Amino acid sequence: MRESIKHFAKIVSETFPIEEPIFEFGSLQVPGQEGFADLRPMFPNKEYIGCDLRNGPGVDRIIDLTSIPMPVESIGTILILDTLEHVEYPRKAVGEVHRTLKKDGIAVLTSVMNFPIHSCPYDYWRFTPEGFKTLLKSFAFQFVVFAGDDMFPHTVVGVAAKHSVSEESFAEFRHKCGRWKKQWTGPRDAFKNYRRLFISKRKQSF
Repeated sequence: MRESIKHFAKIVSETFPIEEPIFEFGSLQVPGQEGFADLRPMFPNKEYIGCDLRNGPGVDRIIDLTSIPMPVESIGTILILDTLEHVEYPRKAVGEVHRTLKKDGIAVLTSVMNFPIHSCPYDYWRFTPEGFKTLLKSFAFQFVVFAGDDMFPHTVVGVAAKHSVSEESFAEFRHKCGRWKKQWTGPRDAFKNYRRLFISKRKQSF
C-alpha cells in the first residue's frame, strides 16, 4: 500500500455513497505494512471483508479474485488496490467484479505502471490508462486517471459502476482527483513505501 493509494481511497470514501458489504481484494498487510495498509477506519460502521489468497493480518476470507464465491449483485463496494498486477487473469477478475457488484455499487481499482517488479507472490502486469479503460469497458460508468509523468505514469486508478453515479458526487470526486493527481505527479511516492520491504527481503536472502 502506498500513501498515494490511501489518499485516493480516502477521496472515494468521502465523495461516493458507500454500499455494503465492502470487499477488499488484496487486503493482506505484508510485513512492514501492518496497520498502515488497514483501510477499515476510512469506512466506519460498514461491513468490511478483507480478502486475499493468503491468510494473515487484514485477511478475513481466502478468496481468488478470478472466482468470487458470491451471488450475482451481492457486493456493495469492491476495492482492488495495487493488486491487479498480481492477478494472472485480470480480465476474468474484472468480469467477476462486474458479476458480483450491486447495481448501485462501485468498484475502485488502482495499479502501477512505472514501478519495480515486486512479488506478493507474483507480479504479472503493468497497466496504462487505456489498458484500465478497456478492462472496465463492460461498466456503464468508468473514470480513469493517472499520476506521474504523462508518458510514463507510476500509478493508474479507476472507479467503475454498473449504472451512472450522481452528478454531485462525481463533480466533487473529479475536483478532488485533480488535486490528487497534482499532488502525486512527482516520483516521490513511486518507491517510498516499498523500498524498505525490498531492502528487508534482500537482507533475508543472504
